[in-house]
Amino acid sequence: QVQLVESGGGLVQAGGSLRLSCAASGRTFSSYYMDWFRQTPGKEREFVAAITWRGASTYYSDSVKGRFTISRDNAKNTVYLQMNSLKPEDTAVYYCAAVQRWPNSDPRYWGQGTQVTVSS
Repeated sequence: QVQLVESGGGLVQAGGSLRLSCAASGRTFSSYYMDWFRQTPGKEREFVAAITWRGASTYYSDSVKGRFTISRDNAKNTVYLQMNSLKPEDTAVYYCAAVQRWPNSDPRYWGQGTQVTVSS
């Protein structure tokens, strides 16, 4: 069993930065690939970024590549999403997920989400 709790969301101006954190509890945290997704009202949840067990490999959606960086610290059971050069279209609720298939399939656990709002 893994429980995920996101934090770090907020309101930021376009061009600004935020860092999201996802704290995980559970001894099997390091067994999963960890992903970030996002969702806006009326739209399906969208994949953002993924990271492998030891953080050796990462994968990004085209919409965030070059602006966002995913990382993880297994000693702290935490995954991060550094978001730079934010755009209004990045506004969404951001969720972290523990997935079983690389890079973004078969999600097993979800966090409750954290709101990110980017003003123009």
